[in-house]
Amino acid sequence: MADIAAVLGRLTPEELDELRALGPQGHLDRRLTDALDRAAGGPGAGRGYYVPNGSVSATGGPHLVLRSDVSGWLFGSDRHVPQAQKNV
Repeated sequence: MADIAAVLGRLTPEELDELRALGPQGHLDRRLTDALDRAAGGPGAGRGYYVPNGSVSATGGPHLVLRSDVSGWLFGSDRHVPQAQKNV
């Protein structure tokens, strides 16, 4: 799996704003899961950056949310300084 910062860095500013607006446990729609897939390398590549939260929609599909460490990174509770910058 690619680096969280690298994948999120490939999202558009609008996609990042939308993720932030949803909050840490906001349900991701198809457009956002497609965006995460694209940013991670292609169809299905983003699976793992988002996970089912255990509930289902009215149509029976699982609600998807950002994985906890991805959410933590995006919302500031889990940001890590890249290794190359630690010794600067």
